[in-house]
Amino acid sequence: MGTFFQAYTQADFFGKLIFFALFLLSCGSWGFLIQKFLMIKKVCASAKRFQKLAVLHKQELLKLTSKSENPFSALYNGLKKQVFIVLDKNHYFVDQNQNYLSKTDIDFLDSHLHTTIAKLKGEIEKNFFILSTTVALAPFLGLLGTVWGILLSFGELQAGHSVTSNTAILGGLSTALTTTVSGLLIAIPSLIGGNYLKSLSKNFTIDMIDFSHFLLSTIELQYRKVDVTP
Repeated sequence: MGTFFQAYTQADFFGKLIFFALFLLSCGSWGFLIQKFLMIKKVCASAKRFQKLAVLHKQELLKLTSKSENPFSALYNGLKKQVFIVLDKNHYFVDQNQNYLSKTDIDFLDSHLHTTIAKLKGEIEKNFFILSTTVALAPFLGLLGTVWGILLSFGELQAGHSVTSNTAILGGLSTALTTTVSGLLIAIPSLIGGNYLKSLSKNFTIDMIDFSHFLLSTIELQYRKVDVTP
């Protein structure tokens, strides 16, 4: 860290701006990475607890109440609401003595679940562009610092100053090398962290799909109208 700080102190005003931009980019990417990681882990743990509760009350699934805020709970509450709407519709228009779900109703509920999953996936992956932007932007800022530092050094050489005695030349070279390293040190963790978060999101989306199949199959088993052929 001493080398980086020394390079910062030796840089000119524009070089310091590049260092400051890299520092802000690093803080932003790491802050977002940690916040998203903790959020996804918390959501996964809460969802698993609700899944166990749903499996435990499988025989009376629609009587289950949940006030917890997690994607699995959102899937269940949304499906439960739609099921009651469809059952009320069938009870009113078709048969006042029985509640059932037709194949068309099941397809409608399945479509609703897919829409909900897509929405929940979008909420989990919200602002993922920050990491991909950091991966692309950090090396370019480092390259800008490299070009600027070399430009300063060549400018001093063109002015006829000695390489060994002129601190401005050394400062330019230090800015060039340090900003390059800084850009790579920011981009590499952002790339790895972004891919890891995408993997977590993908796996959790698969879990949501599996849970939605469990909900739909359980409700279908309990409320699907039996087709009896004479």
